[in-house]
Amino acid sequence: MRYAIYFTPPADDPLVAAAEAWLGRSVFGRDVAPVTVGGVKAEERAPLVASPARYGFHGTLKAPFRLREGEDEASLVAALDAYCAERAPLPALPLAVTSLDGFLALTPVASADALVDLAGEVVRHFDRFRAPLSDADLARRKPERLAPSLRANLEAWGYPYIFDAFRFHMTLTERLSANDAARVLPVLVAHFGDMLAEPVAMDRLALYVETAPGAPFTCLHEATLAGVAEPGREMAGLPGKTETWT
Repeated sequence: MRYAIYFTPPADDPLVAAAEAWLGRSVFGRDVAPVTVGGVKAEERAPLVASPARYGFHGTLKAPFRLREGEDEASLVAALDAYCAERAPLPALPLAVTSLDGFLALTPVASADALVDLAGEVVRHFDRFRAPLSDADLARRKPERLAPSLRANLEAWGYPYIFDAFRFHMTLTERLSANDAARVLPVLVAHFGDMLAEPVAMDRLALYVETAPGAPFTCLHEATLAGVAEPGREMAGLPGKTETWT
C-alpha cells in the first residue's frame, strides 16, 4: 500500500464534481456516469486522462510513499489530524486551466508562496512515516535524467519536485501533443469556467491511499486546517505554525 498527502476541495464542492465528470471517476467512492464534456465523449477522453483518473483529482503536497516499518495507517491518520489542528488555513487561491510542460492542469494565477511553504513543511513533517525508496523505486524515477538538485531531493526525500522545485498543480490530462492540447484546452477552460470564478479555499489536507500497486487512489481521510495564524504571518502569505520550521 502507498499513501499520499494531497489537497482536494471537499467532496460536495462543485469544482470536485466538474473534475470527476471530466476524469470519469471519484476518489470519494461514488459512481461517476460517463458524460460528454465540450463535445469530447467519455471513451475519447479515456486515453487522455488515464493517469490523472487513477490518481484522482488532487494537488500533491507529499507524493505517494510506503509506510516505514513500525508505523501504521492509524498513526498516520492521527498525525495528520494533529498537524491540521495546529495549522491555519491558507488564503484562498485563484486557479486557472493552463498547460504545465504539456500536461493540462489547474495551476495558481497568483502568488502561491504560502502553499509552497506549507508543502515543504508537509514533506518534512511526515517524512518519518516514509519507507526509504528501494533500488527499483529509484530506478523507475530515472535519476540519471534529473538535474543534480532534483536527484538529491529524490534520494533524500523520495520525490524530486519539492521545495524550490515545487509547482502546485491539479492534473487533468496526460502529457498531450500540441494538437491535442490546442483542442482540449478550450474545452477545459469552458468546463471549469464557473467553478474558477472565485478563488479556491485552501483549508484542508487529504490522505489518499493506493491499496495495491496500480490500483486507483481513493480518499481515505480529510482533515481541516483549523489553527490560528500568528500575527502578521497571514499578511506575509505564510501559514500559522506552532513549531520551528526546518
